[in-house]
Order: sequence, then C-alpha cells, then structure tokens
Amino acid sequence: MKAIPVLKAKEIREDGTIVEVVVWKLPARLEPCIHSFKYRLYYGLPGVCRIRYDNELGKGDHRHVDGQEFPYRFRNLETLLTDFQHDIQAWGSDHESDH
Repeated sequence: MKAIPVLKAKEIREDGTIVEVVVWKLPARLEPCIHSFKYRLYYGLPGVCRIRYDNELGKGDHRHVDGQEFPYRFRNLETLLTDFQHDIQAWGSDHESDH
C-alpha cells in the first residue's frame, strides 16, 4: 500500500504570505510517531519560513516558529490544523507592525 493523499491546499494571501497544508496517510507509522500520517504545514513568504509543522523519520512530530524548533504532541488531524491556524493568528498579532 502506498501513501494516500489526505489534504493538499495552498493559499497565497494578499500580503504575499503563503499558507500550504499537505497531509498523507501512510501504510505504517513513521517512527517515532505514534500515528500513520506524514504532514507538512507551512506559513511564510517565499524563502522565509515563519511557521512550519512537520514530521520525519527518526525525528518525529515538531514545529518551527521564527527559526526555532519545538517538539509537537500530535493528537489528531483536526487538532494539528487548529494548532497551526492558532500559530498563524498569533504570528499576525505579534508582528502587525512588521508589514
């Protein structure tokens, strides 16, 4: 069984920021993750990552915010997407004067 695409969406906003969400269902979990999803959620400008959630073999679930990496506790896809949107909103609130 191959990876099955679950979600793929990309939005380029008026201010030039990009929001991209890609999720696959894997035939087996990606160690050390406790789930069988592979995902990449991105918010930023071309070449400038502001927020990214992803997981990879050997590293597991984590998130990047403004160049720093933090562990992420995956619960389910709905919570993942909600947490990502929350971080995007928080970024906007914290950096309004940067535009």
